[in-house]
Order: sequence, then structure tokens, then C-alpha cells
Amino acid sequence: MPKPIQLSNKIFCDNFLHTAVSKNKYLPNPYNDYPFLIIKNFLSPKEAQTISTTIQQQAEVAKAKVKAKLLDSIEVPKVVEEIRKTSLHVLPPLFEALYMEKFLSHQKKIEEFFSMGLLQSTPLQVLVYKEGDFYIKHADDSREIVDKEGKTVEFNCIVPTRKLSTVLFGTSHTSNKLSSSEETFEGGELVFNYLFDENGKALVIYPKAGDMIIFFSNPFFSHEVKPVTSGYRLSMVQWHNAL
Repeated sequence: MPKPIQLSNKIFCDNFLHTAVSKNKYLPNPYNDYPFLIIKNFLSPKEAQTISTTIQQQAEVAKAKVKAKLLDSIEVPKVVEEIRKTSLHVLPPLFEALYMEKFLSHQKKIEEFFSMGLLQSTPLQVLVYKEGDFYIKHADDSREIVDKEGKTVEFNCIVPTRKLSTVLFGTSHTSNKLSSSEETFEGGELVFNYLFDENGKALVIYPKAGDMIIFFSNPFFSHEVKPVTSGYRLSMVQWHNAL
């Protein structure tokens, strides 16, 4: 059995990714404890709650889309609810300005952790997952290629300008249904499908309101959002080009 790749002091990944990934093959500093960065309290509890309350009062703007192949060389966004079921909302200008102010205050820390300088960023996406919503395994910069048996054989990089992904959580995961509220949700865990600890346990993130996680956008960090079983899961997502 091939030896797993050690991405950091505490986290490993499947060896097959070395051959399956050909572009944007960026890897973190292996001497960090974890291969991603979590910024605690990027938003204060009050700021996160205010944003969540505001978004909940909005009507749904659109269904979130995934990339679908139209022609051999063209990828277009398309709603495919078997792959991704969530809705898009709009962050009011006041809160977008707050987000940018906070992000700029942490930019140096992000650049130092990943040894990259940030360039352009995509517009902020506000994503809401309600009961039954989910997003199956995917890589933020690539399309997964599988063989006839459904086994992943390679990844086709289709958005090379996505080097780093940032996810800001607006509500918190809970495992106690009795404590579920409009600011919490059950299910909806963020799972990194190819990452695991020294005991082989999958890497699972349980979102906390106000925290931000940053990771490379390439297939090493393929991930999914597990189905939300109750409550209201809010996240704010961006992708960043970097050198």
C-alpha cells in the first residue's frame, strides 16, 4: 500500500493525488500542525449574529450553481441539485465593507502562512444551507475525472486563478437538537475527503460562527458539505488568485 503524503505535522493525504493532480499543485508548509489556517473570531459573535439575521430576512436570490461541461473546452455554471443544493444571497454593502476591513487586517497573516501574495479575489458569495441542503465532494479549481468503475483517475484544472479558498462561517454547528436555533444547525459538517490524521480518521470541520478557514483550492483539499439535518447554515466564500 503506497505511503500517504504528510501535509503537516498532524495531517496526511492519499498518495494517488501526486499523480492525479498536475496543475496548481500547491502544498502547505509541512512543519505546520495543520495544512490550513483558521482565524478565530474573524467576526465577533454580535457581528456574525447581525449578518445572519439580516440574510435570513432576505428572499432567496438564486440557486447556487456548479460547473457543467457544455463543449470540450467550455465550462458553464448550471444548477444541478443532485450535486449541490444551496442558495445564494447578497451581503448588504455595510457588511461587505466590514468584511473587507477585517480581511485586510488578516491578509499579512494569510500570506505568511501560505507563502503567497494575494492578487485578485472573486466577489463574495453568501451561501445558505437549510434542512436537506448539501454539496457533494468537489475541488474548487478542478473537475474530477472518473473511470468506468467510478474511481477518480485525475483532475482537470478549469479555474487556475483559484489558488486559495476562504470560508467564513456565519452560524455554528451543534450536535444538540434541543439547542438548535436560527443561529445554529445540525449536520452541515465541512469534510476534507482526502485528508486524515495519523490514525486514519477523516478531517472534519465543525463550523463556528465568526471563524474563517483558509485552504488551497486544489484537489488535495477536495471537500464536501454534509446534508444539513436542521437549522440554518450560513457561510461567506471567496476564491483568491495568488503568487
